[in-house]
Amino acid sequence: MNDYLARMLTEDGSLRAIAVRTTVLAEECRRRHGTDPVATLALGRLVTGAALCGGLLKGEQRLALVVEGDGPLRRLMAETDAEGRVRASVKCPVSHLAATSADYTVSNAVGKSGFLHVVKDLGLKEAYRGSVRLQSGEIGEDLAYYFTVSEQTPSSVALGVCLGATGEVSAAGGFLVQALPDGDEGIVAAVERRLREFPPLTSLLKRDLTPEGILGEIFSDIPLRGRETLELSFHCGCRRQRIRGILLALGKEELRRLAEEENGAAVTCEFCREVYAFSREEVLRMAESLG
Repeated sequence: MNDYLARMLTEDGSLRAIAVRTTVLAEECRRRHGTDPVATLALGRLVTGAALCGGLLKGEQRLALVVEGDGPLRRLMAETDAEGRVRASVKCPVSHLAATSADYTVSNAVGKSGFLHVVKDLGLKEAYRGSVRLQSGEIGEDLAYYFTVSEQTPSSVALGVCLGATGEVSAAGGFLVQALPDGDEGIVAAVERRLREFPPLTSLLKRDLTPEGILGEIFSDIPLRGRETLELSFHCGCRRQRIRGILLALGKEELRRLAEEENGAAVTCEFCREVYAFSREEVLRMAESLG
């Protein structure tokens, strides 16, 4: 089944809710980066969080989530846009945390000391940048803290990834619920109580609930309106011509060095892991083009 996003509002406009299925996305990231099980969980959660944030964008807007912690994964990043296109990277894809160990948790892989950075390209002169200290390293709780503290929007975020017998992603998804200004305090309080008692998201994912089904569990007796859906997909904008531009920026002397000492150049995309190889002759021609 395809990954997609569903977003709705409560009938009275008190709350905004977004839920996503990201199984294919999370598995694609696992395959491309060769992550071990705990790194797969962490990267899958961040990809899911980015997909949820994408549901808040419009037009040409873009967003990046960057987690920098003191755990073995060191740095994770996920980017998305208003069209549901997502890509991700991880600095160290192997956590070396054994599945049978008590340390087999996302927080230990990410680290409990560090920062969550949110970068938004809203089409203005400069991108918006916000940062908060990691609260738990579990990613979902950290993202909820960011929304509540930095954007002054009380939020609940749940991210879940389930793995199969060989470490592949068997299910992934999440939800974001936000209180909107001037909402009915009674409805908001009722949903808050329900979320505190809500079962682990992975239990719903194992039941193969759709994004609408997850929201139905949260808002079982609260009317919703304005259902919208958006297909999600892995997409990386890297191109050979763009990589060539990066090489040209190295300058004539460095290009000549690469041609003579390395017999050419090979650049691996941080996000999709595609390798772009340039022969010795191509690199020399690039150097000559710089005059």
